[in-house]
Amino acid sequence: MEILEWVRLLVGGALLLSGLLIFLIELYGIFHLKYVLNRMHAAAMGDTLGISFSLIGLMIFSGLNFVTLKMMLIVIFLWFASPVSSHMLARLEVSTNEDLKKHCQVYEELSRLEKDLKEEKIKEEGGEEE
Repeated sequence: MEILEWVRLLVGGALLLSGLLIFLIELYGIFHLKYVLNRMHAAAMGDTLGISFSLIGLMIFSGLNFVTLKMMLIVIFLWFASPVSSHMLARLEVSTNEDLKKHCQVYEELSRLEKDLKEEKIKEEGGEEE
């Protein structure tokens, strides 16, 4: 029985330390990345993964009881809520940022492709009328 307690201590401690390490990497990304979407990505991924690892480590320490169930529900809620809220904030940033071309090279290519697609559609419509 004592060996099982040591295994539980080591696994729980490893998960808690992993969660802490993920939070530290997240903080580095938030403060050192230059563009807001990159910082949001670092924060969203770090929150979801770091909190999950930390709470799973606490669940292992706690054992099988009602508190463990509550922590599992918190983990499940965060798995759904954090990515959705981050995605909505990123969409808001993309739709309202007027300087997006300065930060994102893909945006220019998408604009060019959309323009080409509209020109093709106009040519097709013009060709059908003749």
